[in-house]
Amino acid sequence: MDKALAELIKISNAVGADSSLVIGEFGNTSVKSADGKGMYIKASGTALKDMSEQYGWRRLKGQAVRAILKDKSLAAESIEQREAKVAEALLCTCDDGIKASVRPSVESCFHSILDRFVVHLHPAAVLAYVCAKDGKVELEKLFSEEKYPPVWVPYANVGYMLAKEIEKLITGYKSQYSQGPAVMFLQNHGLVVTLNSSDELMQSIRKVVDICGSNLEPLWTGSKTLKTEEVNAEEVRQAISAIGKVFSQISSETAVVRHFMDGDIAGFMASEDGRGLCSVPAISCDELVYCNGPAMWMDKWDEQSLVSELNWRIANGFGIPAAVLVKPLGLFIVGGRRFELVKDVVTAYLRVRSLAKRMGGLCPLGRCEREFILNLKNKT
Repeated sequence: MDKALAELIKISNAVGADSSLVIGEFGNTSVKSADGKGMYIKASGTALKDMSEQYGWRRLKGQAVRAILKDKSLAAESIEQREAKVAEALLCTCDDGIKASVRPSVESCFHSILDRFVVHLHPAAVLAYVCAKDGKVELEKLFSEEKYPPVWVPYANVGYMLAKEIEKLITGYKSQYSQGPAVMFLQNHGLVVTLNSSDELMQSIRKVVDICGSNLEPLWTGSKTLKTEEVNAEEVRQAISAIGKVFSQISSETAVVRHFMDGDIAGFMASEDGRGLCSVPAISCDELVYCNGPAMWMDKWDEQSLVSELNWRIANGFGIPAAVLVKPLGLFIVGGRRFELVKDVVTAYLRVRSLAKRMGGLCPLGRCEREFILNLKNKT
């Protein structure tokens, strides 16, 4: 196996298996060849923990990828035309001989202009800051003693536009510090760490996440936490029936519903601001891609109440959620597959939303930004 590929698999498996570093299957990694001509990167739609010699990566020609960013004609294209051209161009840069149509990560462009090792993750401890109104200020305080401080990257649509924003910021950083940044915080998105040493890379990732996490106060304190055994099984059954019926009518296909309850779900429902936190639109691409936005809060689970709340969410650009929180019964996931994965993403964001509220409140994605992500999701 090529050494660079072996390093990519090792790094990807390590971070992908650490629940403190990833939510769901989001995140991407890359390793450039020693001569810089080639770049191995995680394939789109795959999980880091599942990467192997046969699966989960593509190899790209580095110079060809960087040439995409230099193509000035792309800036004049409509969003839809530009993204289609970039996606096709990235696929054409692959030189690994893989005949499958598995695409390289949509973030390949920004990976190509960073150091040899790049890891882009969505740790909950970091998301609490990057999804908060005062998150940038808080991060600046936390890392104020660093000789080479992290860079804050204002939100940009994933793919080409994010790469251009990062390219601009790197240029400015190099003019000030004579080297590129090792750590970048992406607003409403996540964390990027890039270095030329794989050992230092892993140490830096852990350091950043630990620093962020150490400043976050514990959740669900001061309130009576609901206990799983207090949930009425018959009421859960009735709620499943009502939710399934209403969602089936809206989607025109049978909706399968599963119920979940754990400490995070119970704690969030017992908090005073649960309904308000669920009324804020999606705060990251994770929430949109996996859950179509935040869980829908319900104090009642009769069909009329469910229809009314769904209509409000649709009218306000939220879309049809994949999760419903019914107080005090718990979390109901609606769909046909991957219930456990969606449940993990939803509960992670219950924590992220609660933590972000303490830093000036949540900073949601705009409607156009949400539409861009959903359109991208439907095409990949």
